[in-house]
Amino acid sequence: MGIVTVKVDANNLPKPDLEALARIDAIRDEDIDYSDIPETDEEFWKHAKVIDFKTLVKKQTTLRLSQNVIEHFKSDGRGWQTRINAVLSAYVASAKKP
Repeated sequence: MGIVTVKVDANNLPKPDLEALARIDAIRDEDIDYSDIPETDEEFWKHAKVIDFKTLVKKQTTLRLSQNVIEHFKSDGRGWQTRINAVLSAYVASAKKP
């Protein structure tokens, strides 16, 4: 089986193809090539972050932002709201007291 590369827009995911899912499900674990995944060691796990799943849940809200802030984030194209969320999340993480 050859390598297949697919670009997917995370904001516009395609509907699941049941036939494709069945083909994927039929692949045996021993037939999956993991050779391009680096080994993990104690050093890797020492610096691994624990995911707080509460941070993954998003809630719709209304927020007033300065026009220059909106223009700045929109200038990089799609995903501008996600980038604003990432900046605010980084601020929250840095502001937490140990």
